[in-house]
Amino acid sequence: MRFGTIGAGAVALGFAREALRAGHEVVLSNRHGPDSLADVVARLGYGASAATGAEAASLDYVLFAVPWPNVEDALRGLPAWNGRVLIDATNPFSAYSPELVLADLGGKGASEVVAALAPGARVVKAFNSIVIERFNQGPAKDGGRRVIFVSGDHAEPIEFVKNLIASFGFAPIHLGGLVVGGRLQQAGGPLAGRDLVDFGYH
Repeated sequence: MRFGTIGAGAVALGFAREALRAGHEVVLSNRHGPDSLADVVARLGYGASAATGAEAASLDYVLFAVPWPNVEDALRGLPAWNGRVLIDATNPFSAYSPELVLADLGGKGASEVVAALAPGARVVKAFNSIVIERFNQGPAKDGGRRVIFVSGDHAEPIEFVKNLIASFGFAPIHLGGLVVGGRLQQAGGPLAGRDLVDFGYH
């Protein structure tokens, strides 16, 4: 499978590392253009490449991982989604320094906002609820597997993303649709940032 990324920060690079390790290819993009990613691609190695945002977004599965203030600009001018899958890894922080500040979304969930800005995309919320430092530590903790939550309204891409997470060694847990599940796992929700472990007893 070839994955695209919109954004090439810590979350996208962590995802890319695990996807490449699992035998996939990853096409990275950012707002500065593919030339700015030459060193990153070289470090990631075989299977990694860089392209424009439009090229990366044209693939069937696209990870969306940009700072919340850049969400609207990052989704503007992309090819029509036509059912392609947008894996939304964003969290709604309006500011990051000197401290994290949650954006006022007017009662909407972050993925609902993303879905409205990407009409025709099948949006799956994932890879946002785990702190990137813990993700980079790997899936194993205390004899169990770290949990990554998944939410969405379309069964096929949800199952695909769950299987992908499991192939990375983590434990996927489906929380339901974007409206309920997405809000549970996004920043400010009760499950955001928790280092939860699945011990496989269920």
